[in-house]
Amino acid sequence: MNDVLLEVKNLRVVFHTYRGIVQALDDVSFTIHRNERVGIIGETGCGKSVTSLAIMRLIEPPGEIVNGEIIFEGKDLVKLNENSLNTIRGKEISMIFQEPLSSLNPVMKVGFQIGESISKVKNISIKASQKFVRDALKAVDLDPERVVNLYPSELSGGMAQRVMISMALSTNPKLMIADEPTSALDVTIQAQIMNLLDELVSKMKNTVILITHDLGVAAQFCDKILIMYAGTIVEFAETKELFENPLHPYTKGLLKAIPKVGNKNKIVGIPGSVPDLVNPPRGCRFHPRCPFAMEICKIEKPTLKTESQDHLVSCHLYR
Repeated sequence: MNDVLLEVKNLRVVFHTYRGIVQALDDVSFTIHRNERVGIIGETGCGKSVTSLAIMRLIEPPGEIVNGEIIFEGKDLVKLNENSLNTIRGKEISMIFQEPLSSLNPVMKVGFQIGESISKVKNISIKASQKFVRDALKAVDLDPERVVNLYPSELSGGMAQRVMISMALSTNPKLMIADEPTSALDVTIQAQIMNLLDELVSKMKNTVILITHDLGVAAQFCDKILIMYAGTIVEFAETKELFENPLHPYTKGLLKAIPKVGNKNKIVGIPGSVPDLVNPPRGCRFHPRCPFAMEICKIEKPTLKTESQDHLVSCHLYR
């Protein structure tokens, strides 16, 4: 157990809306070990970003964590007060958000913003932090002397994402969460950013949670992949095992939808769409779209269990 960094147990998150209660996460549980890279995959609306925000304790009204534990190095983050959380956020757990330009303050220069982040963690003045700022920018292949004096609007998308990576890694966090870090970038820049991230976390030995809808990116970057559907975990396995032996019908559907070079067969998508989580289907949430659905799938929710070594699946087909 000493190498377990993060344990999420029976996590349930809801959002109170005028339409009703959105059941965003329903009994989510998983474990991440030190130095692992875990990809969280799923369609839009499956709960990937909500999971990351819950780990950071950034769920705000109308959202609410109504049940579960988020145990980070033996501390349950759900029970910590704001002061205690602020000693962990940024220093021990950091996050790269999906839209870099919207995450930066438009009226403050880049050098000041990175310095502000570093100064809070290291408990030094912003002026004293400037050496660390330049080192952080140099680490992500940016010209420190030029970039510190730029405003976010003067950055390209790729530069802005490099700035966000430099902020996230400047304190060498034990856990870094990257929420769709390349979704706003073109394909060429995506590859550059992922290669940079790979190089930096390998050097610093950070544990990483990568949230993405791109199975190709996850295959190259992650040790393990966790598949989410409609606020639940349906499969969790090592990357090679998941690609070679997918078990859940949803995982199989995602893999069939990946375009392959030289493949003349038509890409097969998954019929239907993610259900409305105000009124999710009873039983398995995937059963309305599942080609193998049985009567029990419509009645009883399957539990996440080990089907083979370190391969977990939540499906009645393996009962």
